[in-house]
Amino acid sequence: MPATRSLVLRNHPLSSPSHQRELLAHGVTFEEMLARHEQPDLTTDRVEVLQVNVGKLCNQACRHCHVDAGPDRRESMTRETMRACLKAVERGRIPVLDITGGAPEMNPHFRWLVEEARKLGARVIDRCNLTILLAKGFEDLPEFLAEHHVEVVASLPCYTAENTDRQRGDGVFDLSIEALRRLNGLGYGIEASGLILNLVYNPVGPSLPPDQPTLEADFRGKLQEGFGIAFNRLFTITNMPISRFLEDLNAAGRVEEYLEKLVSAFNPAAVSGLMCRTTLSVGWDGRLFDCDFNQMLDLGITGGGPGPGHIRDFDPDRVAGRPIVTGRHCFGCTAGAGSSCQGSIA
Repeated sequence: MPATRSLVLRNHPLSSPSHQRELLAHGVTFEEMLARHEQPDLTTDRVEVLQVNVGKLCNQACRHCHVDAGPDRRESMTRETMRACLKAVERGRIPVLDITGGAPEMNPHFRWLVEEARKLGARVIDRCNLTILLAKGFEDLPEFLAEHHVEVVASLPCYTAENTDRQRGDGVFDLSIEALRRLNGLGYGIEASGLILNLVYNPVGPSLPPDQPTLEADFRGKLQEGFGIAFNRLFTITNMPISRFLEDLNAAGRVEEYLEKLVSAFNPAAVSGLMCRTTLSVGWDGRLFDCDFNQMLDLGITGGGPGPGHIRDFDPDRVAGRPIVTGRHCFGCTAGAGSSCQGSIA
């Protein structure tokens, strides 16, 4: 497995969801901001995306990781829970299965889940850190993903080695470029191939992402010119004040500064496109959340109104139309152009 430097140690006191919620509790609430801008309370629509976190084991330990994933994690979704996810996709006629982690590919049942979801006709997304595609025992992953027409959403914080390695570990940029070349060689990111390769940008540090179309053009030019890399889309995602990124902010004494930046950049135009309206998040143990950020803060959907608390009890009629659980971290999704797992939203 490629060696990547572990950037953050686990079991820091801030890793506790209750301690994180306490840090984020002061100041104007998200509900109050919605009311100020005459926005209705957030409720869910029909589930369009089932986002499944299949475990926290990862071959990297990135500074911005809101999942607190790493090589020392052992949480892993069982095949039984995956079957419940597939049953929910079928029963709810959910068109998209979005698989995340950790490095989701390290779950021993990852390939089985992909194959079964594709049999159901679901569009499958793999949120990939790229370096896993070069790890020992995973070398044939690119061919597997291509064979099953899995959409790859790959994290690449920058088109320079310095910024990427600063966020994700020494040597990660070079490994990522090698992995991207392998994917391109199979047709990923090539127009008309049908194999989708999207990249994800997170800012390095406590700032908002730049304009997504402008940055996408920069990425496209730099990666093509410097490395011959092609891709379909670039998604800009705001760093959420959760887990490791929150630890960094707290260590630097910048938690309130960053939260104030998010609050002051609140954009009511982003509210209607919030991913929590149409996405249901499933934890590695099968518990249900409005988003994976709420998942990391242990804010289950039953805290915001009636509804099943576990994927085995999924009922599309009970899940739709319920109140969404919010907190101050939600300002990260409505700041500036907005942020979602599919990039900017306003």
